[in-house]
Amino acid sequence: MIAPLVLATQLVVWHSYRADEQRAFEACVQEWNRAHHDVHVEALALPHDGYASKLEAAIPRGNGPDLFVGSHDALGDWARAGVVTPIEGLVPAGSLTQFLDGTVAPLRVGGHLYGLPLAFKTIVLFYRTDLIATPPANTDELMKLARATRAASPGHYALAYEAGDFFYHAAWLHGFGGHILDAHDRPALSSEPSVAALAFVRTMADEELLPSESTSVVATQLFNDGRAAMTIKGPWFLGDIAQGVPFGVAPLPVVSSTGQRAAPLVTVEALLLAARAHDPKAALAFGAWLAGPESARIRATRGRQTVAARAAWDDPEIAADPILAAFRTQLSSTVATANVPAMNQVWEPANEALRKVLRGAAEPRAALGAAERKILEALRPPPPPVRAMPYAFALALAGVGAAIWTLRRGRARLAAVGGPGHGAPWAYLAPAATAMLVLVFVPFVVGAGMSLFWHDAGHWTFIGLRNFTDILSSRDAPITDPLSFYFTLAVTALWTVANVTLHVVIGVTLALLLRDPMLRLRGVYRVLLIVPWAVPNYITALIWKGMFHRQFGAVNGILVALHLTPVAWFSRFWTSFTANVVTNVWLGFPFMMVVTLGALSRIPKELEEAAALDGASRWQRLRYVILPLLRPALLPSVLLGAIWTFNMFNIVFFVSGGEPDGATDILVSQAYRWAFTRGHRYGYAAAYAVIIFIILGVQTMLTQRRTEEAT
Repeated sequence: MIAPLVLATQLVVWHSYRADEQRAFEACVQEWNRAHHDVHVEALALPHDGYASKLEAAIPRGNGPDLFVGSHDALGDWARAGVVTPIEGLVPAGSLTQFLDGTVAPLRVGGHLYGLPLAFKTIVLFYRTDLIATPPANTDELMKLARATRAASPGHYALAYEAGDFFYHAAWLHGFGGHILDAHDRPALSSEPSVAALAFVRTMADEELLPSESTSVVATQLFNDGRAAMTIKGPWFLGDIAQGVPFGVAPLPVVSSTGQRAAPLVTVEALLLAARAHDPKAALAFGAWLAGPESARIRATRGRQTVAARAAWDDPEIAADPILAAFRTQLSSTVATANVPAMNQVWEPANEALRKVLRGAAEPRAALGAAERKILEALRPPPPPVRAMPYAFALALAGVGAAIWTLRRGRARLAAVGGPGHGAPWAYLAPAATAMLVLVFVPFVVGAGMSLFWHDAGHWTFIGLRNFTDILSSRDAPITDPLSFYFTLAVTALWTVANVTLHVVIGVTLALLLRDPMLRLRGVYRVLLIVPWAVPNYITALIWKGMFHRQFGAVNGILVALHLTPVAWFSRFWTSFTANVVTNVWLGFPFMMVVTLGALSRIPKELEEAAALDGASRWQRLRYVILPLLRPALLPSVLLGAIWTFNMFNIVFFVSGGEPDGATDILVSQAYRWAFTRGHRYGYAAAYAVIIFIILGVQTMLTQRRTEEAT
C-alpha cells in the first residue's frame, strides 16, 4: 500500500539583514529545513530602506510573510495597525526565562507579548589600544583625558562621536538620571538631569574636546586615522574599522556626578508573528527554535550578533569574544526605546535642541523646553471626522464638468485636423497618453485624495479640507517659525529666484565665451563644464556637504590658507542657505549653458556683422541683437529650471539637511519631513504636495503666457 503524500507546511519569513548577519540567519533557516521536513521555511531578504512600509502595506492585505524580523521600537505602531499578532498561549510562559534580562519586556504592548527576542543592539565605547591602554572609567577621567589630548596634539581627540544625534546623547541623559518620556508617556526632556546632561556635552563642545559637526563618517575616519582614541558606536561599526587598526570595546563610562553608568538606548530585534500567518502554531515552533540557544550560537559565531538567548553565552567561543562580552555588559545599563507613539515625535525636536545648544544658539534649559512644547503640539488629538458625502458630490460634479469640457475640446481639435477620418495622430499619441494616465494622473489623484484624510497607524479618517486649513492658517507654528508654511514658502521662493538667476547669468556668460571662434580648446572646455550636470545630483550634494564641513572641509581650508576665519556654514541661516545655493548653481548652470549654445548657433552671423558695420559696440550688439533672439529659447528653459529648482529635494536634504533648525527647508523637503519624520502624517504631507502642484501650475501658466507674448 502506498503511503499518502504529506505536503510540508510552507512558511515565509522576511528580514532585512545584510552581510554576515544575513548569511548566519539563512544558515539557521537551512539548518531548520534539514531537521524538520514537515515545516519548510523560506527566508526573504528585503532592503532595509522601506522595510517597515512594505510590511505595513503587505500584511494587512494578506500578501506578507508569516513571520518577520523587526525592531521592537516600531511594535506599538504595528500592533495598532494590525500588522502583528499577540503570541500569548502559543509560547509557554516559562520559556521566556531563557532570554537575557531586558530583552523580553520591550516586546510587550498593552500587556500583550508580540514576539521572541533574537538579539539586542546598543552602543558601546570603542577605543584604540595603541593610543590608550585602558578606557576611562568615568566622565571625570574622560574629561581629563580629552583635555590632555587636545593640549598635547591639536587636531586630535580623545573622543569623537555623533554628538549632534539625540540617539547617542540619550546615553548621557540617562546616565545623569534623566528620562525621555515620563510614566504617562509625556515628554520629560526639560528635567534637571536632562539639562545637566546637555550642559555636560555643551562643555565638551565649547572646549573643543569634540570635533565640530561630527558625523558618522567623520568619527569613523578620525578613529581609523588615529586622530581619535575613542568613539561611541554600535555593532554595525565593526565593518567600518580599517584593517589593521588595533581596538578594544568597553561599556560606556560612569557619570561621575551621579555614580550611574551612561545608559544608551537599546533596540531588541525580535521574530514577530504576522497578523495573517496561515499556520501560527507552525510559525511559532520555528520561531522558538530560531530564538533558542542552538540558532543563537550560529548567529553569534557567524554573524557576530549579540544574541538574546542566555544559554548561548555559555558557549566557550562566544564567552571568550571580548567584543560580544562588552555589549552584554552594557546591556545591564541600557534603556529600551519606548514603543509608544510619543517616541516617534521626540527625535526631530530633540535633535534640533541638541544641535542648537552645541552651536551656542541657545541654553540647554530653553532649548529642551522648546523641544517639549513641539512634541506636545505634535501629540495633540487628531481632528474629528467629517461627512464624506458633500465632498463626493462636489467631486462627481467637477468630474462631469471636466468630462464635458474635454469632449468639447476634443471635438474642436478633431474638426481642426480634418475629422474622424484623420485618426493617425491620435493613434501615435495613445501610448504616451496611456503612460501619462497610469504613471502621472492616477498617482496624482490618489495623492490628492490622501490629502483629505488623517493617517494613524494604518488607519485613515476622512477629515475633508482640514489639512489644507491647518497648513494655510499656520496652525502648527507661528508664521515666523521654520515649521510654518509661509516661512517655508518664502525660503522656497528666494531659493528658486536666486538659483535660476545665477543659472541664467552664469550659463549665458559661459556660452558667450565659448562661442568666441578665437578661443582655443573650446571642445575641451565644453565637456568639462558639462561634467557637473552629468554627475548624479545626490553624489554632488554629498561632495559639497563634505567641502563645507566646518573643521575638515576644503572651503574652510581655503579660507584658512587666505588667513580668514573659518565659517560654521550650517549654524546660521544665510551661510547654510548660501551653501545650498552654491551647490545647486554648480549643478544647474551647465543646462542653461547648453541651451544658450544651441540658441546662439541659430543666430545668423550677418545680423551681428550688419550691426557692427552700423557702429554698434559689443555691448549694444549683445543687448539689442543677441539677447532678444535668445529670449524665445531661454524662457521655456527658465520655466523648466524654475520647476526643477522649486522641487530640488536632494540638495537641501543632503547639503544643509534643513539646518539650522529646519530654516533652510523648502516646501518639498518640508512635505517629506511631515510624511516620514513627524509621526507619518501622510495626509498632511499630501496636502503640502497638492499646494506645491497648484503653485507650480500657476507659475507655469503665467510663464507660458509670457513666452507666447515674446514669440
